[in-house]
Amino acid sequence: MTMNLITYSDSMLSLLPPLVAIILAIFTRHVLLSLGFGIIIGALLLNDFSVMASGEFVAKSVSGLVWTDGGLNSWNLYIIGFLMVLGMITALITVSGSARAFAEWARLRIRSKRDAKLLTIFLGCVVFIDDYFNSLVVGAISRPITDRYHVSRAKLAYVLDSTAAPVCVLSPISSWGAYIIALIGGILTAHGFADSGHLSLFVQMIPMNFYAIFALLLLLCVAMFGLDVGPMRKHEMNAKKGELFDESKGIPAGAIAELPEADTGSVLGLFLPILMLVLGTCYFMVSSGANALQDANIEFSLLGAFEKTDVSSSLFFGALNGFAVTIILSLVQKIELGMIAKGLTLGARSMLPAIYILLFAWTIAGIIGELETGKYMASLATSGNIPFALLPSVLFILAGITAFSTGTSWGTFGIMLPIAADMAMGSDSTMMLPMLSAVLAGAVFGDHCSPISDTTILSSTGASCHHIDHVVTQLPYALIAAMISLVGYLVLGFSQSLLYSLAAASGLFVISVFILKVKANRYF
Repeated sequence: MTMNLITYSDSMLSLLPPLVAIILAIFTRHVLLSLGFGIIIGALLLNDFSVMASGEFVAKSVSGLVWTDGGLNSWNLYIIGFLMVLGMITALITVSGSARAFAEWARLRIRSKRDAKLLTIFLGCVVFIDDYFNSLVVGAISRPITDRYHVSRAKLAYVLDSTAAPVCVLSPISSWGAYIIALIGGILTAHGFADSGHLSLFVQMIPMNFYAIFALLLLLCVAMFGLDVGPMRKHEMNAKKGELFDESKGIPAGAIAELPEADTGSVLGLFLPILMLVLGTCYFMVSSGANALQDANIEFSLLGAFEKTDVSSSLFFGALNGFAVTIILSLVQKIELGMIAKGLTLGARSMLPAIYILLFAWTIAGIIGELETGKYMASLATSGNIPFALLPSVLFILAGITAFSTGTSWGTFGIMLPIAADMAMGSDSTMMLPMLSAVLAGAVFGDHCSPISDTTILSSTGASCHHIDHVVTQLPYALIAAMISLVGYLVLGFSQSLLYSLAAASGLFVISVFILKVKANRYF
């Protein structure tokens, strides 16, 4: 049956479902219930408040998560499969005693809490292939170390989230970089910039992506100087007492409780499966991209392969590669089959809370897309007579709100980048790259803060932190980096000088770190 849906691309009502879901999630801390309310409100809006039609629409949306257009929804199923397999790998590493062996090995080399955080940041910056991959794999490696040094799970989630999208959006050889280069390549070609090297233009935009840069710098300062303020301070104080997460809220997604551990574990038992997972994922990303290029009769290039790659299947098959190695090592180590079976069961089960949240988030994302919330936000950028000097900062704010409301930075890129290019061509083409950069920065900021963002959800899972605790503790730092970025874009708009804008933003960054340091010292 064909449904005649009502769209709200010209109405503030399109913001209602995501705002209800986000506000309820923050205040009630019941994520699934809050997302459910948002889904129901969105369905009612789309179906003119017909209860029967809304129920049918929700049922169709949910079934579409698994089956769509006459076939399996491979993207969603591969991501779910990746989560389940990674949960089982993590559990087997624990059962084999390798996680404990790695923690003991790291204890002799990682001398302090600060070192544990810095190591996690380093790993997050090195693993830049994809944000999902970053959050989950780096979380699995780092958690035994950060737990040993009483780093709260909320702090670990903040580190993972701040080295996922911010790093990926700055790296041309990543799923994000390839997607952005493809987008801006088409946009710039359409505006007569066909002769420009799209990769070189992307590189030129890197120093203009203020949010990604200052979010990473702020993270580094937080780790080095212990700038624990706001809700994060409470979590870090509890961690010092041994409470790494709020136990009153139950076991968070990704946590594996009551697992037996062998005494014969080795560091190799952790590193080798993760290494094979990483290598396998890289291989499948390049391989699937190369096949797509071949099908399109396009000459192979590494950047082209990343642009055309199938991220979800690559993550899944890469995880299977790591899983096979983990099983083999467990059998060689002569781990009892009963222990292995228990590890596999509890490992898969540990990922169920994250999968439930993802399914709800994907459902509300589809409804938000039908409501055309993103188009409504984009229309605000083109309405009215906005002074040209304010355009970069306005685009940064609108892209941030759009990504926050929709939970997707990639969707925001697709909507806002063409609009930013049109606005630049209609005013001053020399500001094309700064305005495109402002959209990229704003989208990452909004995605970074949004409780319904899949990257935020998976960062919570990778850290085994309660989701809303991660959102609330990360928000102050994200807002500080956003404020610094906004000043940078204001100066950039008025001066049209990258040097002046970076100098202004850097000065504010130093002041912000100093203030945070004073506040942190007041409490500790």
